Amino acid sequence: VTSKFFNNWPWARLWDGPQTVFFGHDADRGLQQYEHAIGLDTGCVYGGKLTACILPERRLVSVNAKREYFQYRRKHFDCQ
Repeated sequence: VTSKFFNNWPWARLWDGPQTVFFGHDADRGLQQYEHAIGLDTGCVYGGKLTACILPERRLVSVNAKREYFQYRRKHFDCQ
C-alpha cells in the first residue's frame, strides 16, 4: 500500500520495524522522527539544512545550506 492510499499520510508513521529506515526526498514534511523511521530531508537544496544521523547513537546533526540551489515549490497535502 502506498502513502497515496492514505490520502498523502506519511508512510513512515505506519512503519513498525523492527528495522529502522532512514529516508529522504520529502522536504515538504521536513525532519520526520518516528520509532522505526527517520526522514532526514530538511531542504538543503532549497536553502534549508543538510541533516545526517550519526550511528549507532542515532544523533542528528544539521548544517545550514550555503545558498538556495533550487527554487522551492511546496506540494499541497490534503491531510484530512
